[in-house]
Amino acid sequence: MTELRVLIGCETSGVVRRAFAALGHDVWSCDILPAEDGSNRHIICDIREILHDGWDLLAVMHPPCTRLCNSGVRWLSGPPKNAPNEATLAEKQAWPVLSVDDRRAIMWRLLDEGAALFSACWNAPVDRVAIENPVMHRHAKERIVNYQKPAQTVQPWWFGNRAFKATSFYLRGLPPLMETDRLEPPKRGTDEHKKWSIVHRASPGPDRWRLRSRTYPGIAYAMADQWGGAALSAATALNGVLEVAS
Repeated sequence: MTELRVLIGCETSGVVRRAFAALGHDVWSCDILPAEDGSNRHIICDIREILHDGWDLLAVMHPPCTRLCNSGVRWLSGPPKNAPNEATLAEKQAWPVLSVDDRRAIMWRLLDEGAALFSACWNAPVDRVAIENPVMHRHAKERIVNYQKPAQTVQPWWFGNRAFKATSFYLRGLPPLMETDRLEPPKRGTDEHKKWSIVHRASPGPDRWRLRSRTYPGIAYAMADQWGGAALSAATALNGVLEVAS
């Protein structure tokens, strides 16, 4: 095997897809939204529709995680004043007049939906799986089939990118990423530190989610190089065993 069939789920930027493609892999990205770069190697659908299509490696980069992560747990008991982005159009229109109990029921339903998506990806029939997601609260963990805690949390500046963005990976059949070009972070309070904090300092708005979800190229290349390399080595070893056995 000289290439892998790789699916990059929940990605519109194409950053990770292009990193794997640069190393010669048969890679596709998938999301319910179109690819920002207009690539013809992007599938617009619910990722669960194609999880059984014979992938060698699955990397789910930005699954909807607001309802699963620790920072969002408070909304389960005290629903927000404004309807969440994941709510249906009808729910958003009715939100101002809904009771607290009705709003709370919607928040718990959205949690169930987010956990179901994560579970489907985590338990997909793929030997090597990586899912990016913040550390989850206990209600989310209880809903994830075969839940395991994240294998590692990395920073872009470990891979040569001048930015702060703690990124946790849940890994199955893949090794933790090793840093490739560790930089020295600037001191707090300096202008340079503010530049590195662009993700956290992003202004509220319709495109804020794009900035916060985008994968930095240094991490993307490390994924393609290290995870792709590990997968190829495992496949080569397996083929060798099969040849000997035959």
